[in-house]
Amino acid sequence: MKFTLSWLKSHLDTDASVDEIAEALTDLGLEVEGIENPLEKLRDFTIAKILEAEQHPDADRLRVCKVDTDQGETQIVCGAPNARAGITVVLAKPGTYIPGLDITISVGKIRGVESHGMMASEKELELSDEHNGIIELPSGEVGENFADWMAANQPAKVDPVIEIAITPNRADALGVRGIARDLAARGLGTLKARDCDPVEGTFKSPINVTIDEDTLDVCPVFYGRYIRGVKNGPSPQWLQDQLKAIGLRPISFLVDVTNFFTFDRNRPLHVFDADKVKGDLRVHRAKGGEELLALDEKTYTLQEGMVAISDDQGVESLGGIMGGEVSGVTEETVNVFLEAAFFDPVRTAYTGRALKINSDARYRFDRGIDPAWTPIGIEHATRMILDHAGGEASEVVVAGAVPDHSRAYKLDTDRVVSLVGMEIPAEEQRATLTALGFELDGDMASVPSWRPDVQGEADLVEEVARVASLTKLQGKPLARINAGVPKPILSPLQKREQAGRRTAAALGYNECVTYSFIDKASASLFGGGDDATMLANPISSEMSHMRPSLLPGLLQAAARNQSRGFADLALFEMGHVFAGGEPGEQTLMLAGLLVGKTASKDVHGASRAVDVFDAKADAEALMAAMGAPAKMQILRTGEAWWHPGRHGVMCLGPKKVLGIFGEVHPKVLKEMDVKGPAVAFTIWPAEIPMPKKTVTTRPALKLSDLQPVERDFAFVVDADVQALDLVNAAAGADKVLIEDVRVFDEFIGGSLGEGKKSLAITVRMQPKDTTLTEKEIEAVAGKIVEKVTKATGGTLRG
Repeated sequence: MKFTLSWLKSHLDTDASVDEIAEALTDLGLEVEGIENPLEKLRDFTIAKILEAEQHPDADRLRVCKVDTDQGETQIVCGAPNARAGITVVLAKPGTYIPGLDITISVGKIRGVESHGMMASEKELELSDEHNGIIELPSGEVGENFADWMAANQPAKVDPVIEIAITPNRADALGVRGIARDLAARGLGTLKARDCDPVEGTFKSPINVTIDEDTLDVCPVFYGRYIRGVKNGPSPQWLQDQLKAIGLRPISFLVDVTNFFTFDRNRPLHVFDADKVKGDLRVHRAKGGEELLALDEKTYTLQEGMVAISDDQGVESLGGIMGGEVSGVTEETVNVFLEAAFFDPVRTAYTGRALKINSDARYRFDRGIDPAWTPIGIEHATRMILDHAGGEASEVVVAGAVPDHSRAYKLDTDRVVSLVGMEIPAEEQRATLTALGFELDGDMASVPSWRPDVQGEADLVEEVARVASLTKLQGKPLARINAGVPKPILSPLQKREQAGRRTAAALGYNECVTYSFIDKASASLFGGGDDATMLANPISSEMSHMRPSLLPGLLQAAARNQSRGFADLALFEMGHVFAGGEPGEQTLMLAGLLVGKTASKDVHGASRAVDVFDAKADAEALMAAMGAPAKMQILRTGEAWWHPGRHGVMCLGPKKVLGIFGEVHPKVLKEMDVKGPAVAFTIWPAEIPMPKKTVTTRPALKLSDLQPVERDFAFVVDADVQALDLVNAAAGADKVLIEDVRVFDEFIGGSLGEGKKSLAITVRMQPKDTTLTEKEIEAVAGKIVEKVTKATGGTLRG
């Protein structure tokens, strides 16, 4: 929507600058998309006077002029035919940018004569296309700013043009009147009264109008008036200037009148050449197949249900969209029939889309015009035609009735303050709505007919808020419900999830966020891919099933990275996995994946391939961060996607599994196109037992000042005995005194014989009260040997 400043001021009495108006419009929700202000381009030009003009010594068409400027006399070489002594001109000094030439003037020599500036033409200043001579001003003082002179003497040529973006709900802002009303409500001026007295008809219209019964729902009212004896021709200069400024081409006065009211009041009109209308006009729904040669010189075939306006010979206009070429007005038109009707927005939109017609009238009817202004609009247009084109008006012809869109909503001033968050006095709220055209009766606000977007109490709040300006809204902290330290917001599981993410990142893993949907083949590798987890309407064939594990997504991410040259990866993800489609069949999982080497190539050989113990160490660190017990059982009962001999199930019992670590099965890596080695872990945070006591403080640090004692033991056991069973047995010999048990050596073969192996452990004993004696140490050592022998069948190696 474009309009000029002078056009706006014809509705709004204001002294606000263009910048102030633009800022207010954007703040009101009518975002300013651009401003074309010709005055800004003229600020560097001043008025000067030619004192002398002599022939250039080396050029017949050039003159050497002495020019009186605000900086004294200067010499300028000019080629304009009207350059002569005594005229007042527009001066561009050296350093001035010339918009019409896209150059900056500098001191130069023209045919050997120095020239200090330039005297400009209208084309060079982009005021018009005139370029046959320099500007001759009828008045003006030397040194006066040319922009100020133009604003005072020829404002139409420098009228600023403002363009705003209109949201679909603000149909009223498609007229300059509606924009002025918003600015007046904001306080940037006073809305001017622009009413006119009704024109009294002197004869009955020879053209009558009827609306078919089945068409009243899409065209409830039609006002028409016959005006005879008009003289069509060019529009007044002010009207042509306004239309040109917003990008419209003046055609003739009768056509320009309809365009003027379309943009001035958001009231599309149409004029028929009455002498070309055969009989009366009828508003009806098209049967389908009728043809109309429209004003855009295109022929359209109407579809069934479209609203048409026809005379006795056929369709003359398409209701709310475009008139016909046959009955269009021309320079020879002397009798016209003026139309002002209301058409249903939805029906108009359907018709326009079907015929692919985008007209200014359709754009407005689509969004909804003011139905109550229909009888007033025809009076305004009639008065304008009579004042400028003469003629005599008939009585108004009316078909149908103006639709009643009246409605009212309650204004709760306290609720407005609560919702907006600003202290807006009740009287200010009521004054705002009144200025916007609402009528208040107690707490009930009647919506003006030009605001189809206001459909409830919430819209009243929005109107008050946007006029009050949300830029004044200040942030305020919410008041605490209870005094003191607030209770934790996160649940224990959420805090555990947060700890898991932080710890994984601290261990050097990069977090991934993958889709919850994967392809059936990948899901099948990890125990899924059945009908229970299949999507009814997948977005692609590669996202057909809910994921049964986080590992498929991590492996797919690893494959993509490897294909791009990134071989060493540490990835993790926290998210839900799904055993079925029901709400209770999802579980929170934390998964990590290590691929490639532990570090980059190193001269000292520190880099090595990742192994199962890397995954175990990281899994134990994450479990400890999330509150898991320090001692767990490690079983080899993992699923088929783990390496059968290189994985461990961390559990508190056969049925209480907390996590799994190990190598990913080579077959799975091959199917997922991942180059190994690859180790991983999966942890179920919700399975980790919650602490029995929740305290906000850490337990006291207990340190012993007594020296610990370490003893080494080597046991010969069967080859299938797990080292963990031996360690747990040794640690159970004295749970108070024994602090740590570690395996430091394994030996197979030699004199041990077939099916045997030797496991060497270090037991660390930490006394609490007194230093251990040799006798006490030997007693504990005996218990260790006894416990290990009983649990594993092993014997102390000699």
